[in-house]
Amino acid sequence: MSEKALYHTVVENRVGIHGPVKVVSGGNLQLTTANPISGDPGTNPEQMIGLALATCLNATIEADEHRRGLKHESSVQVGITMLTDDPGFQFKLDAQVIIPQVDRQTAHAMLARAEKRCPVAKLLQDSSNVTVHLVDHFDFTNEKA
Repeated sequence: MSEKALYHTVVENRVGIHGPVKVVSGGNLQLTTANPISGDPGTNPEQMIGLALATCLNATIEADEHRRGLKHESSVQVGITMLTDDPGFQFKLDAQVIIPQVDRQTAHAMLARAEKRCPVAKLLQDSSNVTVHLVDHFDFTNEKA
């Protein structure tokens, strides 16, 4: 199977965790980052990886819904927990997926297909820190804040 580049972008961080980060090629986006436990305004890597997974996975499910002639009704939420370890830190991601307009078996098949096609899910697929599962409603009550 040959690979063909469809898009390329370059992002830049010159400041570490506090300050501006931006897309320097392939778009026009600038964000402010901040340490999530500092209380300072800004986003952080935890939120960005969660947004990337939720967006990519749901867009991939949306394409499958469209292929099946279904209205787009799927939704994805990702809970991200930052933990300490030795040395440093680690993230745990819990992606919860709702596909309400189909039966459970079909929803499982759609989610499995999306996990195989979504570039972000493929990037994270071998990590024991990432779970992706079908739910009837979002529930992060067992997550540590």
